[in-house]
Amino acid sequence: MATATGKYLGGLRTEVRHSASGQSFITDAPVDNNGKGEAFSPTDTVCAALSSCMMTLMGIYAERENIDLKGMHSTITKHMAANPRRISKIEIVFVWPEPEATDHQKEMLRRAALTCPVASSLHPDIEQVITFNF
Repeated sequence: MATATGKYLGGLRTEVRHSASGQSFITDAPVDNNGKGEAFSPTDTVCAALSSCMMTLMGIYAERENIDLKGMHSTITKHMAANPRRISKIEIVFVWPEPEATDHQKEMLRRAALTCPVASSLHPDIEQVITFNF
């Protein structure tokens, strides 16, 4: 079975549907690339996937160690380059305002995040700047 299906909707917009759950999302070309910028762009989804993957891996470690990650959130900033047009840098800042974890557990959370398969799948020319504020 396919992981997902994609459909071109016209006007530089697509819909992607997850095969197992039926959930879907829309992408739209960004304004600086002839689009309307009314939804995530495909490159935005790559950056969001990196953050989500890292939080998921921290969550796996946290569940195993009985750590509550409540309140953790991230800010994601994408930087584009030209010639060829591509993602050049992804900056992610993870914030956990009230961590209830030891210094060792915090370090293990950081290490877990950095083993993210999305991070390992991105081209090595894409700079990944990851900051943990907890």
